[in-house]
Amino acid sequence: MEYRDGLGFQIRTLSHLVKRVVDQTAFSGEDHPTGVQGWIIGYLYDNRDREVFQRDIQQQFSIRRSTVTGILQLMEKNGLITRTSVERDARLKKLELTPKAVELHQRVERSIRQVEEHLSHCLTPEEKSEFIRLCEKIRENLQ
Repeated sequence: MEYRDGLGFQIRTLSHLVKRVVDQTAFSGEDHPTGVQGWIIGYLYDNRDREVFQRDIQQQFSIRRSTVTGILQLMEKNGLITRTSVERDARLKKLELTPKAVELHQRVERSIRQVEEHLSHCLTPEEKSEFIRLCEKIRENLQ
């Protein structure tokens, strides 16, 4: 079998291309967060209406405490988050996005929407539905 005929090769290639295009349109070079930082920013953005703590990040992303501590320290150093004590327990530090991180997240969302439109442009609605159905079938088989 030719390696290019493999589903894994095709999926990985598409994934890399999509990520590259999103990164090129969303980031100006120096403010490019790591993948995990991007996911954390997205999680904090989606949960702006509630208090989020380090343990929530650990649970959400199945990351060890020491790893999350390092990631959050770097994000704080880079001006992406703040950690603020809560009145009821000074040991707890509430995580909040800075305006810089909010703007970064919104740029990424715009970029993803543009890439989605570009990806969908060459497919009919039926082809898009079939592609999603096949991806879900493959994902279920792998779980």
